[in-house]
Amino acid sequence: MKQFFGMSRNGNLKEALQGLRAPQLILLMSNQNQFESHVRELEELFPGVPSIGCIGMSYDTRVVENGVGVIAFLDGIRAAANVLEHVSVMPVRYIDRLEKDVSAIGGSQKDTVCIDFCSANDACALTTIHSVLKRRNISLVGGTGDGGKVSANGFVYPDGVAYALVRNEHGRVKAYKENIYHQMGNYRFIASRTDKSRYILGALNGQPAKQVYQKILGVTEQQILTQTFKNPFGKINGDDTCIISIKEVDGDSLACFRQVNDSDVLVLLELGDYRAIVKNTIATIRNDFPRPSAVFSINCLFRYKLFSENHYMEEYLREMGSLGSHAGLVGYGEHYNNRFVNQSMTCVVFE
Repeated sequence: MKQFFGMSRNGNLKEALQGLRAPQLILLMSNQNQFESHVRELEELFPGVPSIGCIGMSYDTRVVENGVGVIAFLDGIRAAANVLEHVSVMPVRYIDRLEKDVSAIGGSQKDTVCIDFCSANDACALTTIHSVLKRRNISLVGGTGDGGKVSANGFVYPDGVAYALVRNEHGRVKAYKENIYHQMGNYRFIASRTDKSRYILGALNGQPAKQVYQKILGVTEQQILTQTFKNPFGKINGDDTCIISIKEVDGDSLACFRQVNDSDVLVLLELGDYRAIVKNTIATIRNDFPRPSAVFSINCLFRYKLFSENHYMEEYLREMGSLGSHAGLVGYGEHYNNRFVNQSMTCVVFE
């Protein structure tokens, strides 16, 4: 299979699509003002080709911050795209769409992946999708777009999760997740006074969450939103850690980008040697796939900001590009199988 990436920094979709022939699946990443018109135009230019889209930044070796980016797969895949609507209320109502698509595409863990773009309520959406994918052990990678809307097959859906099932007809696929953080000290907290609907973390070990965070790290209230780049929270999930970013201060509480529940056990994380971790991820992929056809990734917005502030983003994209054709989305949350995480990178590699 092959992967195409096209972009236009001024939002000219035809310019971004220049050179694309016979796509079998299209991923659209547009800006807030042009998203809906780009969705319609894309369907007119490639009628009937499965597609999903969201509002967000895209990249290959360059980043498109406020234009339009297009990623397409072609020459050797089978694909289906659709949407689960009303994701904040009851996405399971539309589960038969996914079940039919999985049956039509076939495939297994070895050769098939699900890519999703979500507008909100990620944890519920992933649980719903995973209930179907787990029957065939199909992996999932994806992320959250901006603006509370996504697209599928030429239509825009508020409050939805758009998905694309991709079967590689000439090789394997494999999903990866990269974490550049590790546990800081022996800090261990029991969460309480949470608000699941607003992602509020009110208290840690019975003390106001904001004060606990400030005291440990010695930061002012104004510094909390940048300190989370270096010190997010983590929720232990078996042998894995789900990263939880701080979104804003809410009185004595902290609003997060991921839901926290009463009695959740949290740890404090600190930034590791991300350059070495990235090199290790690339080495792992190379060992698994000596000649990959394509790599599609989701990088968190906070990773993008961290890498950019440390003048590493361009180098990072060059290093990932050394694997071959690499492109992706800057997301507001990352998906890996049934897990919703923050400040991470998830990707799928095609043989």
